[in-house]
Amino acid sequence: MIGLGVMGAPIARHLGSAGHRLTIYNRSPERREKWLADNPGLAARVADTPADAATGADVVITCVGNDDDLSDVVLGPNGAFKAMRKGSLLIDHTTASARIARQIAVEARDLQIHCVDAPMTGSQIGAEKGTLTLMCGGRGDAIAAAMPIFEAYTSRVVHIGKAGAGQTAKMANQICIAGIVSGLAEAMRFAQASHLDTDKVYEAISGGAAQSWQMDNRWKTMAEDSFDFGFAVDWMRKDLGLAMDEGRGLGVSLPITALVNQFYAEVQAIGGGRQDTSALVRRLPNPAKRK
Repeated sequence: MIGLGVMGAPIARHLGSAGHRLTIYNRSPERREKWLADNPGLAARVADTPADAATGADVVITCVGNDDDLSDVVLGPNGAFKAMRKGSLLIDHTTASARIARQIAVEARDLQIHCVDAPMTGSQIGAEKGTLTLMCGGRGDAIAAAMPIFEAYTSRVVHIGKAGAGQTAKMANQICIAGIVSGLAEAMRFAQASHLDTDKVYEAISGGAAQSWQMDNRWKTMAEDSFDFGFAVDWMRKDLGLAMDEGRGLGVSLPITALVNQFYAEVQAIGGGRQDTSALVRRLPNPAKRK
């Protein structure tokens, strides 16, 4: 397991708990040491480099920050591909560009390594519970080889298409979330300005067409100005940037995505970059706090 961040750490825990012989690698020693302290005995080995982690492994899983990080831990001088053997499997859970996913797939093919790009949805809660949904790109035989691994931490796996298709599907996912959270933030401030009981508003509207995962999990915490729940604004901006870049290449207009991306830039400017995506409501004045 290469990458022990918000999503990678619980995935590693599920793998170790499922009985897999687990080697871990993380670039920051502090995060690695915390994982070891929180999960005593679950790691069989701690690696010094991604290549060291991949040595002798049947499966290498990556879950890092962005394209550059992914390129470094897979394709770099000390990357996993320097040590992975023929017939082994690379599973990448990073949310990255379709371009880097396709590049890695080509390199993997030349090395006779199976490869799956498998970005996730389900948030930190899903990672902790082992109920993530994966959207996968790659060959059918690679997906089949990955399924016994996925069983440890997923509730749904969908094979979208060829290499890079998983990443493109994740972009569609983030486009949807951006629009939903923006609407939810406006609805919250509208209800507050109307002096409505937001709990009763939720009770009334959450059973109808307005219902969403975001409403069920973030309406109450948004009303409380509580934003310490997983996926950060900084990462959402990264993901929306990937979607807009891909859209430009496809000739697809994404005006709402571009607008919400700018809204998130406003949240970053007021110090909310590490808060979760529902912090989008912070850019709208809270009528309850008006003098």
